[in-house]
Amino acid sequence: MTASDKAEPQNETQPTPADAAAVEKEAREAGVTDAGVKAGPSTEELVAQAKKEQAEAHDRYLRLAADMENLRRRTVREKDEIRQFAAGRVLEDMISVLDNLGFGLTAAKAPNADVKTIVGGIGMVADQLKNVLGQHGLKEINPVGQTFDPNQHEAIAAQPSADVVDGNVVQVVRIGYSLNGRLLRPASVVVSSGPAKEEAK
Repeated sequence: MTASDKAEPQNETQPTPADAAAVEKEAREAGVTDAGVKAGPSTEELVAQAKKEQAEAHDRYLRLAADMENLRRRTVREKDEIRQFAAGRVLEDMISVLDNLGFGLTAAKAPNADVKTIVGGIGMVADQLKNVLGQHGLKEINPVGQTFDPNQHEAIAAQPSADVVDGNVVQVVRIGYSLNGRLLRPASVVVSSGPAKEEAK
């Protein structure tokens, strides 16, 4: 056998036990198993993550509950303020009506008071009062000649009428009122039953 037939010596260096230990440590730190697949989080890590998420969710719930309670309190306070100020505006407008009513009473007590003048003054005060209340949403229900509406009218009697169609209002005994479309008091009315029937002879 010649020297050329001999195998050439290998130049690669064989890994030492220290190198193998270092590689294994790096693999463990990287979470790589012996099969070469990166391992998932451990049970302890999963539990810790779940506890963290639970704490965050509970904190969000407490914040939301506090916001809702603050909103409820603010809503109640604003409703009370609106109700108080709304009544204040109505009363402020009513002051002038009270003033004029007082003037009318003073004029009525005068020795030489004129009845016609006093009646006219009272009528003006009544019109002023209706105007003030109308500005705040109050509306009269005075359905003379209109079709009877059980939602807004209260029939207290029926009477024959040759001039008013059967089922329509003949007379309003007491005017009704609504506030911004909401019924406060129905109008008390007398309803027509049509022309009177002749008694059989």
